[in-house]
Amino acid sequence: MSAVRAPMGVLADGRLVEKVTLANANGISATVMTLGATLQALHVPDRDGVIDDIVLGHDTPDEYLARVNYFGVTVGRYANRIAHGRFTLDGRDYQLETNDGPHHLHGGLSGFDRKLWTITSVGEGEEAHVELTLVSSDGEGGYPGTLRVTARYTLDDRDQLRIDYRATTDAPTIVNLTNHALFNLAGERARGDVLTHKLTLHASRYTPVDPTLIPTGELAPVAGTAFDFAAPRAIGEAIRDGNDAQIRIGRGYDHNFVIDGTPGTLRPAALVEDPASGRAMEMLVTAPGVQVYSGNFLDGTVAGKGGRLYRQSDGLALEPQCFPDSPNRPDFPSSRLDPDMEYVNTMLLRFSQAVR
Repeated sequence: MSAVRAPMGVLADGRLVEKVTLANANGISATVMTLGATLQALHVPDRDGVIDDIVLGHDTPDEYLARVNYFGVTVGRYANRIAHGRFTLDGRDYQLETNDGPHHLHGGLSGFDRKLWTITSVGEGEEAHVELTLVSSDGEGGYPGTLRVTARYTLDDRDQLRIDYRATTDAPTIVNLTNHALFNLAGERARGDVLTHKLTLHASRYTPVDPTLIPTGELAPVAGTAFDFAAPRAIGEAIRDGNDAQIRIGRGYDHNFVIDGTPGTLRPAALVEDPASGRAMEMLVTAPGVQVYSGNFLDGTVAGKGGRLYRQSDGLALEPQCFPDSPNRPDFPSSRLDPDMEYVNTMLLRFSQAVR
């Protein structure tokens, strides 16, 4: 297991961006960039041993800042949406930046994806890892409390990539961190979409949304609907189902699924399979929910790696998280963090190849 640290590039303001590439003996490697604590590349072999990059992104750091698409970044202080950017904590009202119509999305204009994180540890051996830290000051983006955040990526010889987010605060606040990788298991060379990928979700309920993508508060059963992935199902099977109001609202899937089992325990959440390449990725999570986003807002105007124009459904995001708008929904799992607590969000990606 190896971990190689190197320069990634220099931002327009002169700051150096570094990268660390973790690699195992089976051909899997993960490149993590200090800008946004970003999973910038993830190379995985297919059933024939052909290695390709399976996450969307850019070749240079400045491209991540020029057009916000959240490719592979760490999003926070609060991933997903907060209605009108407002919430109340201990009787005090807080107003956050609004950057998604009237709502707050992924930490706002000064989110963690736009911050330069600090590498605090790089390790090799039985597991390769990189650990990055960030301090978010009290009042930044409208959030209360000084938040100290750690992101740790670990790759092992069992073809598992683990991402651990941890945070502490000096005053009551809200926290919801996740990784926003957009996966395409066919690989960059295939230059196709994910509509034929098969998805399985360990979720019997999901949270329907209003026309502005804020949860209605309902926990709706998925059984028999376009949101039923209890058995493997092609992502594109119902993605253009005009009879489903929720699909119309999201322009596809942009919904939080309630993961079965006990939040806080690492448990199966999703399985993605690409029949063409044979690549498969299982996701285990500790979070109460996973946002499934089918790349609906990619419109062919964004040039990604190698100058490729990303179009609708060219990637699939699976974002382990608290439910959207949880600070305004006392019946949802809490996103509150107090000074005597530690926030932890762990996701484990397990890769394999199907035989023909």
